[in-house]
Amino acid sequence: MELHSINLSPLILKHPHQFTSTAIYANLKSDLLYKIMIIFLYGQDTFRSRQKLKELKNKFIKEFDVNQHSLTALDGKTVSLAKINEKISSSLFAKKRMVVIEDIFLNKDKTILENIYNYFNKKQTPDTIIIFWDSSIKTKKMGYKIVPLSCSSSNKETVLAKKPVLLFNFLSSQKYTQEFKSLSNTHASAWVKKQVEERSGSITYSAIQKLIGFTGNNLWRINNEINKLINYKKTASSQVPALTIEVSDVEQLVKSEFDENIFAFTDALSNKNKTLAINLLEEQYKAGLTGSYLMAMIVRQFKILLQIRQALDCGFSSRKIINITKLHPFVVQKGTNQARFFTLNNLKNIFSQLVEIDFLTKTGQADTKMSLNMFIYSL
Repeated sequence: MELHSINLSPLILKHPHQFTSTAIYANLKSDLLYKIMIIFLYGQDTFRSRQKLKELKNKFIKEFDVNQHSLTALDGKTVSLAKINEKISSSLFAKKRMVVIEDIFLNKDKTILENIYNYFNKKQTPDTIIIFWDSSIKTKKMGYKIVPLSCSSSNKETVLAKKPVLLFNFLSSQKYTQEFKSLSNTHASAWVKKQVEERSGSITYSAIQKLIGFTGNNLWRINNEINKLINYKKTASSQVPALTIEVSDVEQLVKSEFDENIFAFTDALSNKNKTLAINLLEEQYKAGLTGSYLMAMIVRQFKILLQIRQALDCGFSSRKIINITKLHPFVVQKGTNQARFFTLNNLKNIFSQLVEIDFLTKTGQADTKMSLNMFIYSL
């Protein structure tokens, strides 16, 4: 498939920093005088992109639409061009209009993306703000090109086809566009620290690393866990405002996304201890975990081990493995210790078997529990 790349250099020069609602509305009068203002928010970090969307909507309501008659949200997955045109053309007496279209790239209509491109490329309706918010689109550097990709709910990446790329290039070339990439460990740490401080608390560096390690860098979950930790410290301590979150607080209140049992299960397999591996799986079933969840965790773990084994065979250091895989240092450390017990061919074979089992169970052709037990005994 041809790679449809985009040139981001002019875009970066145009707005090297994250734009704010204040910056947008400061120029609103001149920008909206003769044409539609289009804002494009996209990327895998939906927590921060949602925050940005909320900021823009709240500012619009405060400045132009106190009664909220001129703000419309449309589901891009099912919307038609006729509906978009209706919302843009309605409220003729409104001074300003805002229309938010969410996840247009997930629309099943194969013609709508090209039609939307043609529509907005020609449409000149003043006093209208259109915000495209999308959770399924990201960009990735492939060689010397930056390529737009579509990401499924299972994180499968697919290069955008020609017509979707046409709309993507148009939207990403607008004055106000921002991709929200998943934060690196360093940036996530700074983000956690800032969030805690905004809640009148503080957190140790070790506690930050433990929190990120437990949550897998999921900002939605981290935000909820911070609220839980802050409330706990407020209740447990009379020293206000000295609310410092320690490692022990995180260990006590936050459940690890990377359950230690998955590492124990992998250890058992690497040591050929099939009985222990079977028993560990049985314990998870008794604890109420579903077969589909366990299958997903096991597939994910062996995918990680395969990535790490490939990197180790290339002579990469732990730091380089972390940078390449974007995995948390805690996961890389654990995974490196386990990957050393397998050859690359071993892991490729195991991963291939697991993918086949996953497919068969999802399509109702096999029972998850029985298939996993047979898989363990076959090793």
